[in-house]
Amino acid sequence: QLQAFGGGLVQAGDSLRLSCVMPELRLSNYHMGWFRQAPGKEREFVAGIRRSGSDIAYYSDYVKGRFTISRLNAKNTLYLQMNSLKPEDTAIYYCAATTTASYSVYYANASRYGYWGKGTLVTVSS
Repeated sequence: QLQAFGGGLVQAGDSLRLSCVMPELRLSNYHMGWFRQAPGKEREFVAGIRRSGSDIAYYSDYVKGRFTISRLNAKNTLYLQMNSLKPEDTAIYYCAATTTASYSVYYANASRYGYWGKGTLVTVSS
């Protein structure tokens, strides 16, 4: 139901933009999040954005100031602009959607997201 793409191999300091489309869901009805999972590590929250009407965004401390989450409801597409990439950003990146109440409390909780994409691999070389 969600399809993430845009990953690839880049060098440290480069930028990359991930996209996530939702062919069967209306983006404006959902709070959206990006998560990532590095080899041998647990899935972790990257960024989240409230559903249409406020566009309030949340970021993990690891990416704050470097990554920007945004949404274009007219294209039913979610984005993650990643700047100043570091080798530790290497991971599979997943987009996810939720309608959970109290999103301002639970935005980083992966179990609250009911819809997930397959992920796209981002590799940052040093």
